Amino acid sequence: MSSPPAHPPALPLIEGMLARRTTNGPFRPDPVSREHQHLLMRVAQAAPSHFNSQPWRFVLVENPATIAEIARISGESMTELIEAGVFFERYRRYFRFSEAEMEERRDGIHIDHLPGPLRPFTRQVFSDAGLRLMRQLGVPRKLGEDNRKLVAGSPLLLAALLDRAEYRPGELSGFYSVFGLGAAMENIWNAVGALGMGIQFVSTPMEIPRQWQAIQNLLDVPDDLELMAVYRLGYLPHDPKRPSIDWSSRHRKRLPQFVARERWGEPEEE
Repeated sequence: MSSPPAHPPALPLIEGMLARRTTNGPFRPDPVSREHQHLLMRVAQAAPSHFNSQPWRFVLVENPATIAEIARISGESMTELIEAGVFFERYRRYFRFSEAEMEERRDGIHIDHLPGPLRPFTRQVFSDAGLRLMRQLGVPRKLGEDNRKLVAGSPLLLAALLDRAEYRPGELSGFYSVFGLGAAMENIWNAVGALGMGIQFVSTPMEIPRQWQAIQNLLDVPDDLELMAVYRLGYLPHDPKRPSIDWSSRHRKRLPQFVARERWGEPEEE
């Protein structure tokens, strides 16, 4: 029996997964074709779920008025979070400010793109003093408006929900349901690249309960479903431009940093 090649060629599916990206910038205004929307729903449907329960539910949102309102809520949420310092306090431990720091940790996000007035204060941006400076420069409002524009300019929003009959937090069914939805969303995330599309969380409203409730009301989410996340999708521009404050997050931990062999404490070698 012949041995497998030492370095077998990567399969297209695996190559696509390794090339996965999150889109921080704008999309083209072109509507997402119904064919592509349904294809994304079919790859979500193909995900594994406990006992084939398929607890996920989705709402495809194309109505410009609905998208504009979700965009307004998202922008307001971003401004409020930045103004109050909540965002930076909550996520400060993920910020990296140099390539060397990113290379050592190999997780988090490298803040490598800032507006001119903030560049001299890169490492202090997310300190209390930096927050005061950002308020003085109107950065929270600027970030909120940038966020609003990104969502408003997205031709498609996708709301991901779970069936409460399956999703029972604190029980195993809660874990199984979240696992299933995560698998479904990962299938979508890996598929968009093959369609020339991008995807990103619309995450800021989730940080503020009243804003999240406003989106649930807007989407008429019934009592037997739980709204879990909202994403924005669209076709990627040919000449993408970076947002005012942007970051790189392509680093991944090395095998010994997250994989053990047989028992914890025995790191797997590269």
